[in-house]
Amino acid sequence: MALLTAAAMAFTTSANTTAEDGPRSSPEAAIKALMDGNKRYVANKATSENTPSARTALTETHEPIAAILRCSDARVAPEIVFDQPLGGLFIGAVAGNIVTPEVIASFEYAVGVLGAKAIVVMGHRHCGAVETAIEFRNKSDQLPGSLPMLIDQIIVPCALDTDPSDVATQEHEAVICNANKGVGQLLARSTMLAEAHKTGELTIIAGVQDLKTGRFTVTSE
Repeated sequence: MALLTAAAMAFTTSANTTAEDGPRSSPEAAIKALMDGNKRYVANKATSENTPSARTALTETHEPIAAILRCSDARVAPEIVFDQPLGGLFIGAVAGNIVTPEVIASFEYAVGVLGAKAIVVMGHRHCGAVETAIEFRNKSDQLPGSLPMLIDQIIVPCALDTDPSDVATQEHEAVICNANKGVGQLLARSTMLAEAHKTGELTIIAGVQDLKTGRFTVTSE
């Protein structure tokens, strides 16, 4: 409770001290910075640098413009895809970009204490977790270890009506569904994030990265 109270107070403070014209000035500015960075990445014109002097400064603090819930997939790297330097993004990673209690708490910290202005649920094409959810729609209990617990969270909202014999033609829509549902879950499960969203201090969006082109497309309405 003390952490949440402190976070809420810090959120109010950070909102009032953000540079007026920088990417942390508003949710819209934060999203624009991400999308502009993705355009540079796709065009092979990335500009972000991580110099030794910048690393030294980061030992004192970091001021991310956004929090990203990404899949654990090794092909998904938000700092690269959005062309942002170290300290620019607050990252949470779970296979299938699943919203968990730990992710929610981490993002409450990113928004409330660090002053992040946006949250992005970042799905990607050819996601192994989503493809597995389709393939094992009727038999997730046959998966090893703790995988059934994770995969079932994708099956129920996004793969129940899919055809397990035709993963390739169905994974894209399932990936979009899985990313979009994360937005609703964050808002429904966190009073703090929902309130910041309601007051306009925070935006939460979903989108999908195309692994072949690198392009990130917003999919949430």
